[in-house]
Amino acid sequence: MNALVFLLLIFSVLMLLVAGKDGMKNLVGLALNFLMIFILITIMVWGFPILVVLPVLSFAMMAFSIFMSTPDEKTAGTAFKASGIVLAGLMFLAILVQYIGQFQGFVKEDAEALEALSANIGINFSDVVVAVFIISLLGAVAEAAMAIVTNLNEVIEQDVLMTTVQFKAQRKIISRQIAGTAVNTLFFGMLGSSLGIILWYVRLNFSLEEVINSKLLLMELVTMLLGMLGILLVIELAGYFVENDFQKMN
Repeated sequence: MNALVFLLLIFSVLMLLVAGKDGMKNLVGLALNFLMIFILITIMVWGFPILVVLPVLSFAMMAFSIFMSTPDEKTAGTAFKASGIVLAGLMFLAILVQYIGQFQGFVKEDAEALEALSANIGINFSDVVVAVFIISLLGAVAEAAMAIVTNLNEVIEQDVLMTTVQFKAQRKIISRQIAGTAVNTLFFGMLGSSLGIILWYVRLNFSLEEVINSKLLLMELVTMLLGMLGILLVIELAGYFVENDFQKMN
């Protein structure tokens, strides 16, 4: 048994102990999302247009992440609607950012390992970068949408006499709290994954200009910023949907 299987077993057991039946649904959702990613990679290898297939599989993964995490269909529906709109916008933004930044291809740090290999493998690496951007932010956007919708619905259920003014105040407070924690999660995730390359740059006395212009580091930063933007947008949009439903009930 290797370390990966060992950690996976611990994660699965704890998920079942903590969340029970919902934990099992979440594990099934994770397995389905893994299958979707495997299908996406296979389709890339087969040479299908990545930007045509990516939206379909991305929305499927978003649906699995949201609907498998809660039995409340209304909450899941609102979160999925907000996440879907934000995801569609981020796809266009990711394509634009990739067109401007040209992050595709291999970095110079891989030059020695790839020296004897051919890079002409029949895949559009520009589209691959867009896929990396989108897949990397799916979980953060879905999580933020579920968090804001669930918390606002609980606030409404706890105070049936709440006015619109009071709801807006609660929405602002909750939105700030969720945005702060979600953004920090993305930041520390990026910092942790990039710590090795940062230390490598520092020990080899790379100049600040070389570090800033490193394609490897820039891709991580762009992915993080797109994820942060997605979190802020989905929190605002999902909160607006819940507020609109609240006003209709009153």
